[in-house]
Amino acid sequence: MRGRRHLGFVAAAATLLAAAPMSAIFERWTWLLDSAIAVALIAGVATLTRSLRAPVWAQVLSMLGALLLGLTWIFPGGGELLGVVPTPDTIAHFGALLNGSATDMRTYGVKVPDTDPLLFVVVLGVGAVAIVVDLLTVGLRRPALAGLPMLAIYSVPVAVYVDNVPAMPFVVGAIGFLWLLAADNVNRVRHFGRRFTGDGRDVDIWEPSPLAAAGRRLAVVGVVIAVLLPLAAPQMTDGLLNRFNNSGTGIGEGNGRGGPGGGVQLFSALRGQLNQTAVTDYVKVTTNEPEPFYLRFATADRVRSAGFDPRPSTGSPLNQLPDPRVGAAPGISFNTYRAQVEVTNFNMQMLPIYANPVGFSNLDGNWLYDKSAQVVFSNRRLSKGKKYSFDYVRATYTQKVLEGIKPLAGNDPIRANFTEVPQVPEVEQLVGELTRGKTTQYAKVRAIYDYFSRDNGFTYSLSTEGGTSGEDIVNFLDNKVGFCQQYASAMAWLVRAAGIPSRVAFGFTVGGSERENSYTLTNLNMHAWTEIYFAGAGWVPFDATPAANVTGSTRTDWAPDTDAPDPVAPAAAPSAAPGANATAGPDAADRPERGFDDPNLAGGGTLSTDTTTWPWWTASGVLALLLLLAGPAMRRSALRRRRQLRTEAATNAVAAEGDPPPGVVRVVVTGGEADRARADAHAAWDELLDTMVDFRVQVDRTETPRATAERLITQDLGETGSEAARLLGRAEERARYARTPLAGGELNPALRTVRQSLAARADRRTRLMATVLPPSVLLQWRLAVMDGSERFVAATGRFRDGLLRWSPRRLLANRTAAR
Repeated sequence: MRGRRHLGFVAAAATLLAAAPMSAIFERWTWLLDSAIAVALIAGVATLTRSLRAPVWAQVLSMLGALLLGLTWIFPGGGELLGVVPTPDTIAHFGALLNGSATDMRTYGVKVPDTDPLLFVVVLGVGAVAIVVDLLTVGLRRPALAGLPMLAIYSVPVAVYVDNVPAMPFVVGAIGFLWLLAADNVNRVRHFGRRFTGDGRDVDIWEPSPLAAAGRRLAVVGVVIAVLLPLAAPQMTDGLLNRFNNSGTGIGEGNGRGGPGGGVQLFSALRGQLNQTAVTDYVKVTTNEPEPFYLRFATADRVRSAGFDPRPSTGSPLNQLPDPRVGAAPGISFNTYRAQVEVTNFNMQMLPIYANPVGFSNLDGNWLYDKSAQVVFSNRRLSKGKKYSFDYVRATYTQKVLEGIKPLAGNDPIRANFTEVPQVPEVEQLVGELTRGKTTQYAKVRAIYDYFSRDNGFTYSLSTEGGTSGEDIVNFLDNKVGFCQQYASAMAWLVRAAGIPSRVAFGFTVGGSERENSYTLTNLNMHAWTEIYFAGAGWVPFDATPAANVTGSTRTDWAPDTDAPDPVAPAAAPSAAPGANATAGPDAADRPERGFDDPNLAGGGTLSTDTTTWPWWTASGVLALLLLLAGPAMRRSALRRRRQLRTEAATNAVAAEGDPPPGVVRVVVTGGEADRARADAHAAWDELLDTMVDFRVQVDRTETPRATAERLITQDLGETGSEAARLLGRAEERARYARTPLAGGELNPALRTVRQSLAARADRRTRLMATVLPPSVLLQWRLAVMDGSERFVAATGRFRDGLLRWSPRRLLANRTAAR
């Protein structure tokens, strides 16, 4: 019973370790604390019921009760008895949390904040897995099957994580599963009373089992392979090799729509700085529209004290797009165009589109269209690398048409949802002054729009100043210095204060044109502007940011440029981003730095551009692969060259003392010359054996050189080749066994003759392998690896034996035996 209790706690701990992948989803670790409480309650109740010898079904019921009590305590609904006893109101509260979790799943991208609905689902799931693992491990004694529910936890981040799931949480979960298996194995083995090795030798009490040690080593190797192999496989993840292709200039990690690290922050703040140091291509778009407007990807319509942020997106399939021409006000003209978009480094859960799309191509069902926000989004996919096309309707307004549109009724849902704004007295007073005497909605909007002009003291800068009012909107309106997000948010705020629906839109201005109607959009084109709702016209764009400071800025008839463009001196013309059609600010203090909507450096400097590095990495990889494949051939060539130089030097030294007559082999007498001649013969013989291995001729190192030479002759070497083989065999034989070795023999020509003869009789594949991947070199390397492995095993064995001498378990066992 003690072993089963121990195994139950191991099962609980293994479940918590298996839940480690959940850390890839949440921003904080609250989920782990709540899950640990629930799992501890389950393990404690299971241990108590087993100590009472309750049947398995009773154990399961008790664990379910413990999970229910734990959930009631962690997520109270307010109607519990004594704070922990659930009631029908508690169950209804749990149902509301489940419904809320579905909404939060659609709202947030990973990593998600600690919301009660999401935490409730995680604790409920981990607790249920803990019950199943305990049942399989302790109740049914099938711990191997417990890996299935534990794997189910790991499948959660795999299903929702838009990037690669980190490997370390998987390693932690695998360790928990291996620990569970090892604990069950130890518990089973203890029933036998004694342990033994695979060869039948008894194992002392202090000595670890060799079989267990082998199992641990295999488990570690298996986990390492399971983690590293997918990282290197490009089709399973981004691939470890593919990470070299990341130049680090992407828009972000893509960890969620507008979340940290996910690219552009959709929170249209009225403070802060935004600087970037390099020009990076984000989107390439081709359209048949002669003068396209801004390419948009998100909107922010929920006002906060510091600005605007987006609502949770809810969408419908892309084949259910509304027609913006239905119900349009008279006088609005519509034209249909088509655009093709290629997303390069823009890595978010939204797709850049033109307003009013009516049909998409090359997008799967993971992408949805939010009719209210007019954005295309996904909860499971990122935009980077997408290529798609769509048809869209461009609506053109005139001031006369907008002047004739009446305001929405007070109970209209759009007016109710998009006019909420905190009450700020300074803003209310300013809006009252600007709209005094204005009778139409468009007149009020134009009065607010015209206010953000240089004549009223507004300038553009990425470096903003603080204030003492306590309100960011008031600080901006007092300082009158900011960048596009602040202008867009401030105008939307003032328009809402006038009772007119408005929001902030995010996207790209018109980029540089590579060819007609084809544009490249970079970080310099990223922009924010205001959209105002007019009944019968929809969301009409107004860009209050000074046009002279926005790359690719576009002004319209209903929202013209309120500032006269500054003249540009030839020496100060921008030279970096192609297609920039705006001038710099009036002076250096107002000139924007490189950033969200920076036009260029006005001082004539050149911006650094994003450089694609994949060709260099590809070329380096191919070169490294070629060098790796050429390694054996280079090693074989170097070895042959060294042996030839040795024998040639020896032959020249002997010939210098007097060349023997033709056909006569000179006999070396002196000791130094004899040693050198023996070494030369051995080098030539080694080269001959390697040549035989290269051409797949069997080598038997136990036979004599003469026997090897005669067997080689049977390979149909021809007369010349046979004489050369006999010469090499005779030289090696004399070097091994005779008092005086042979010298002066033409060993190198003999080696070349034998090699040519073997190559002549070999097939094409054998000759190719002997040249490119010489089997002799591969054999040498294989033997060297085996020798190194044997030495390593021997060294680790000696080290292990040394440690075992001082093992506390052995010392305690010896002391017990002495007593």
